[in-house]
Amino acid sequence: MHDLTALRHLRDRRERRARRRQADRRFGARLLAAAGVAAVAAVAFGLLLTLIEGQWRPLSRLDSSAARDLHQYALRHRGWTAVLHLLSDRIWDPVTLRAAVALLVVWLLYRRAWRLAAWAAVTAVAGGLVGLLVKSVVGRARPVLQDPVAHAPGYSFPSGHAMTATTSFAVFMLVLAPLLPRAWRIAGWCVAVLCVLGTGFTRVALGVHWFSDVLGGWLLGLAVVALTAWAFEAWRADAGRSRTPVGDGLEPELTEATPEPRPRTR
Repeated sequence: MHDLTALRHLRDRRERRARRRQADRRFGARLLAAAGVAAVAAVAFGLLLTLIEGQWRPLSRLDSSAARDLHQYALRHRGWTAVLHLLSDRIWDPVTLRAAVALLVVWLLYRRAWRLAAWAAVTAVAGGLVGLLVKSVVGRARPVLQDPVAHAPGYSFPSGHAMTATTSFAVFMLVLAPLLPRAWRIAGWCVAVLCVLGTGFTRVALGVHWFSDVLGGWLLGLAVVALTAWAFEAWRADAGRSRTPVGDGLEPELTEATPEPRPRTR
C-alpha cells in the first residue's frame, strides 16, 4: 500500500512538472511573439521613415493624391467635414483619449491592481513622449492645401492622433477584456481597431496629415504597446502567473477580489 501511494505521488509530481514546463514554453512563446511584434513594427517604422526622408516617389504620389482627393471631397461636403471635426477634435482627440486612460488608471488603483495601473500609465506616457521626440527629430512639414478645412500646429510625422489612438485603445482592451463576456471580446477588439483606423482617416481627410504620417503613428504606437506588454508579461512570469491568451487581456485576475498575486509562501 505504501509503495502504491509513493508511486502515485511520484507520478503526480512528474505530471505537475510536465505541465509547468509546457506552460513555461507557451509563456516564453508569447513573450517572444510580443518582442517580435515590437521588432517588426519598429523595423517597418524605420523603413517608412527612410522612404519619407528619401522622398520615394510612389509613397510621395500616394501622399499627394490622398491629400488632394480627400480635400476636394471635404470642400464639397461641409456636413461630412463637420462630422470629421467632431470625431477628430472631440471624440478621438488625444486629450480626450489620455483623459480616459487616466480615469482607467485611477480605477485600477482603486481596484488595487497596482502593476496593471502602472503598465497603463507608462504605456500612455511613453507613447506621447516618443511621438513628440520623433516629431522634433524628423521635422516634417504638414500638407499645404488651398482653402484648408482644418489647421494643426507642430510637425507632421508621425501623426500624434494616430499614435495616441493606437496606444489608448490597446490599453483599454488589454485591461478591460477580462471584464467582458467572452462572446463580446471579439466585438470589442473590432470596435477598437475601427476607432484607430477612423482616427487616422480623419486626419488625412481634414488635410492636416499625410497618409504616411498616419501609418507611422500606427506602427510606432504598436511598437510601444508591444514592448510594454512584453515587459508586463515578463513580470507575470517572474510572479508565477500562468499564461493567458492575448484576447483575454493582460491580467485576467482583474475579475477577482485581489488582482495582485499574493506573496509566495516558503
